[in-house]
Amino acid sequence: MTVPVDTAKLTPERAEAPAPRRRRRREWVDLFKSAWYLPRTKIGVGFIVFVVAVATFGPYLAPHSATQFVGAPFRPPTRIALLGTDFLGRDVLSRVLHGGRSTLILALLATALGELIGIFFGTLAGYSKRRVDETVMRSFDVVLAFPAIIFVLLVVTMSGPNPWLIAIAVGLTHVPAVARVSRGATLQVVKRDYVKAAEALGTPRLTIMRTEILPNIATPMLADLGIRFAYSVSIIAALSFLGFGLQPPAADWGLMINENRIGISVQPWAVLTPIFLIAIATVGANLIADGLTRATIGIDRTMKVE
Repeated sequence: MTVPVDTAKLTPERAEAPAPRRRRRREWVDLFKSAWYLPRTKIGVGFIVFVVAVATFGPYLAPHSATQFVGAPFRPPTRIALLGTDFLGRDVLSRVLHGGRSTLILALLATALGELIGIFFGTLAGYSKRRVDETVMRSFDVVLAFPAIIFVLLVVTMSGPNPWLIAIAVGLTHVPAVARVSRGATLQVVKRDYVKAAEALGTPRLTIMRTEILPNIATPMLADLGIRFAYSVSIIAALSFLGFGLQPPAADWGLMINENRIGISVQPWAVLTPIFLIAIATVGANLIADGLTRATIGIDRTMKVE
């Protein structure tokens, strides 16, 4: 005997189930469109694309090896060395083209690690009881009082200039700030109806955090991502400048600044070129983050008016 099925009860559920996903997808599309219309976002994307292209394709386009001697030390630009030579007589252009990968890769790893850990603890604090919230955030306040560069220097000094260790140490310095941002965004989301409905259905808290809260705080966290990446580039370049990053004869932008600073009055291109690329990367990331922030504010105002 066939049991009749009430299709009227199933149809609305099936129709409403994908609605939140479609709504979030539309919000993301609107966010990127609004951000792209801002000139600062386009400029930032152009800067980042330029730096990534240099770091990615530079080693294949370099006229010489990064360690090859092509002339006397601190020679001005010539046909053989278009940006001159460094303090040992190596081609500055070739070392610049080889030196971007390490900085950008370590910065990406550090940023990803800091964002993942920070978002988890920030969301947990914002969605937990007062005692857990206070414990987590007051602990991070203590960490924030400690300068990030000093913490990274202590870790690297104790364990040596290991690239993976540098990425982890720099990533941990981002955790408190990311946690504060994600906690603030979570506090605005936890009182909404879809979170209350999931709680009423008995959905586990971790599942609610993953499916209901995280997708709805992704927009402010995406804007924060650009700022953290800019900080990562700056800190990693500073470590290399201080001699705690990649070691000679490796090509690295921060290391190049340290090696050639004594000849800046004679051959400035060996110092100014890596400084320019590091500045372009940090400014580009900040411009993109600012564009996303402005677009988010504009979308929120539109939603409130509607």
